[in-house]
Amino acid sequence: MSAILRYYLWNIGCQMNQADARHVAEELDSRGYRATPTPERADLLILNTCVVRQSAEDRVLGRLSSLRPLKAGPRQRALAVMGCFVGDIEALQRDYPYVDAFFRPSDLDGLAAWLDRWEVEHLWGLAGGEVSTAPQVAELVPVSYGCDHRCTYCIVALRRGAQHSRPIDEVVADVQALVARGAREVTLLGQNVDAYGLDLADGTDLAAVLRAVHAIEGLARIRFLTSHPREMTQALIDTVAALPRVCPSWELAVQSGDDEVLRRMGRGYTVERFRDLVQRIRAATPDGSINTDIIVGFPGESEAQFENTLRLVRETRFDLVHIAAYSPRPGTVAATWPDDVSPDVKERRRLKLEMLQEQIAGEINAQLLGQTIEVLVDGQQRGRWRGRTRTNKLVFFEADEDWLGRMALVRLEWTGPWSMRGQVVGAVPSMP
Repeated sequence: MSAILRYYLWNIGCQMNQADARHVAEELDSRGYRATPTPERADLLILNTCVVRQSAEDRVLGRLSSLRPLKAGPRQRALAVMGCFVGDIEALQRDYPYVDAFFRPSDLDGLAAWLDRWEVEHLWGLAGGEVSTAPQVAELVPVSYGCDHRCTYCIVALRRGAQHSRPIDEVVADVQALVARGAREVTLLGQNVDAYGLDLADGTDLAAVLRAVHAIEGLARIRFLTSHPREMTQALIDTVAALPRVCPSWELAVQSGDDEVLRRMGRGYTVERFRDLVQRIRAATPDGSINTDIIVGFPGESEAQFENTLRLVRETRFDLVHIAAYSPRPGTVAATWPDDVSPDVKERRRLKLEMLQEQIAGEINAQLLGQTIEVLVDGQQRGRWRGRTRTNKLVFFEADEDWLGRMALVRLEWTGPWSMRGQVVGAVPSMP
């Protein structure tokens, strides 16, 4: 075995999983491991998993199956699985005996303790290598884990447990460290980020976290997600409007435009309550954007109820809609109900909603044509610089000089539903 230990980290799922994966990588980097995109070269294989939908679970199962031959080979290597795939650990150990360890979502301490034992047992005395980690322009910072809601379709609460919020000083310290490493933007994460602090004795809420993070020098942008309509408050809306570094980009999941479907989903609000919330958000942040999540084909959803969802989308005119066809998740309440909307109907509804949203997004973005907008550049793609606006819209431009991590002023020359292109005309002279 080589003196430099290499790890392969595979990650799918939500932004919380992305944040967990970053922490895993940081832990391994600090121990002298080197990342490799090739599992065959790795001494340590780690899968950070998601099962929120059947398609995600299928990808996890496929990846597990593809790695099994590596575990059976002559090279000594370890395989660890973490994330929302990990429920009943004893059952998983029986079903996947070639996996060395299982860790529940965000169990970074458990992973670190296991690494200590594994290194002593198998790799003691091997030298580590020099590590170089490139700074990321935009980073993810969890502020809370778990969720206290019991939406009937959702497995998150079953796998991640009840909500527990991190102390505000820990969050601020994390952001300060990331900014010192070069981050220009942070996204504050929670399964239900608006509920941050409800489990803390000191009464701290998300608005207080935004104000504390906003005061950190060197930080250009702050985002937060995902919001739940039940916990969204006017105080939070007003705080976002008042803080210039907080981007007015709202991730507000509605899931359905029909009251009866919302009731069966256990969402705890009505369509009218959601409409009122949208109106108040747009009144406070008129230049902002609102994205949402919608599930089609939920058990019992009629054609008329789906039409109500289409009506809400037409009226609300979201900037982006994340659309998913319902798939039952074992252990949830809805999984005990008949999955009575056929796959063909689910797909037809998904495509119809997707086509409607593509038209709406195209019309919204077309209004920006010819305008000069602020873009935080986070990388390159196919020879073009890539970045995002304050409202989280994707923008591309061509330029010879290095724009990574800088704030560009881009005059838009083409707009589409999902991205825009333009010509850089200068740089933002200072932090907002």
